[in-house]
Amino acid sequence: MTDKLTVAIIGCGRLGQHYIEVYNTLPDTEVVALVEPNPGRRQAVGERFGVDGLFADVEELYRRMTPDLAAVVLPAKFIQEAVTASAEAGVRGVSTDKPIGARLSDVDAMIEACESRGVVFAGGNLVRAMSEVQEAAAWLRAGEFGELRGAAVHSLSTEISGGGCQQIAVMRLFTGAEVAEVTAWGSPREALESGNDKDLAINGLFRLSSGIECPVFSSREPCRGVDAWTDDALVRWSWALPEIWQGFDASGARIRVERPYKPIEYPRFTYLGTSIRSFIDVVRHGGELRISGRDLLQSLEVAIAARESALRNAVPVSLPLQDRSLTLYPTRYRWLGGDNSGREQSVEEARTMPLFPHSS
Repeated sequence: MTDKLTVAIIGCGRLGQHYIEVYNTLPDTEVVALVEPNPGRRQAVGERFGVDGLFADVEELYRRMTPDLAAVVLPAKFIQEAVTASAEAGVRGVSTDKPIGARLSDVDAMIEACESRGVVFAGGNLVRAMSEVQEAAAWLRAGEFGELRGAAVHSLSTEISGGGCQQIAVMRLFTGAEVAEVTAWGSPREALESGNDKDLAINGLFRLSSGIECPVFSSREPCRGVDAWTDDALVRWSWALPEIWQGFDASGARIRVERPYKPIEYPRFTYLGTSIRSFIDVVRHGGELRISGRDLLQSLEVAIAARESALRNAVPVSLPLQDRSLTLYPTRYRWLGGDNSGREQSVEEARTMPLFPHSS
């Protein structure tokens, strides 16, 4: 193709290297720049992927060039600066990953920086973008199984803003609704009072804008994802292809049915590939992102509301939250990255790390 979109990858750690591989595989994009503060890793990743534009920070990048797309794959502490700088530099689209930050007002500022300049602001590596999850959600929302009666979130524990944003994002997609009120209980108490979501487990109730009440469980049983149901069917996502249960057997139990999903174009990349593909398509043609910056904000806001409710002994908390200074920090690794939390990637690993080991 002669009209390839140029791409800068900002942050070339383990996940950033996955992004490079996906963009290098797509026929209509070209990675032209890598931003990585670690000089040894920057050089190793540039050589590995054949990228000559190597920069230590975003200021150096945007003094030299403005790519069409910027993929910000940094620890959460550093996302706002890179997203805002990208929008101000005039990129057509910028994406980032989870968790998007810790303070609501910081995320609000990122969204405003992009929307005020007409920059597409996408999310990243979330299961919500998986083609089969999108397709199952479309069946639910089109009423193919009847009227939606309820939903439940399972396994909202350990990292409710980091990992938990996956469940919250899929629940919102399946129900087509926003969380309007949160009532929650959190444990252990020391995790609840610590200011970050490490080891925090949440049980509670989400009241949705549609009127549905969605129970929330910290347990992984019977699944570790999201259930949504009608009178006739149950759709269950548990970190794999959504399962469909429709109709009842002689004992009154739901029957598992096999409903084929449409084949996807880049199956080896699963939901990172479909997320990036959606981002590219919206930049080129407009439309709705499978994952947006606002989706990441919603997940963070729900997680903060859950902690606030639990801190007040299950007082219901309405959304959107009025106090935009509220924060919930992710784990040290998610907030500061591997280089600053004892999980540094060596230069040798950056040269040789297998990418998408689950792929065929």
